[in-house]
Amino acid sequence: MMKEVDKIALIIIENGKILSTKSVGKNKYYIPGGKRENNETDNQTLIREIKEELSVDIIQETITYVGTFKAQSDGDTAGVNVKMTCYKSDYMGVIEKNNEIEEIRWLSYNDLHVISEVDKIIFAFLKERKELF
Repeated sequence: MMKEVDKIALIIIENGKILSTKSVGKNKYYIPGGKRENNETDNQTLIREIKEELSVDIIQETITYVGTFKAQSDGDTAGVNVKMTCYKSDYMGVIEKNNEIEEIRWLSYNDLHVISEVDKIIFAFLKERKELF
């Protein structure tokens, strides 16, 4: 049976670029978010992870589902898939790197070489929708 890593992510797009983060010790950028803990709902995971990574508070009433994407998990053995459930939302506060985040960058579709496999699928989806350039 295939193993699946269950992740929740927040898509923030400005001027055709998407906010991406790089963790300490990693060489790829990821859409901010993370793994569900215990029996958290998607919203609870999103709120906690984004506070931990970007120091901002998600406005719960504005959370909207974007899509769910699957691909081989980076840095895991073959056959380990990551399932990334993506949302958009408004937030309060100023985005600042926090916790294990080393760098925050706005990436465009031309930055596919620095992102994970699942993010490549998401970038293509957003480009098709003319949200990402």
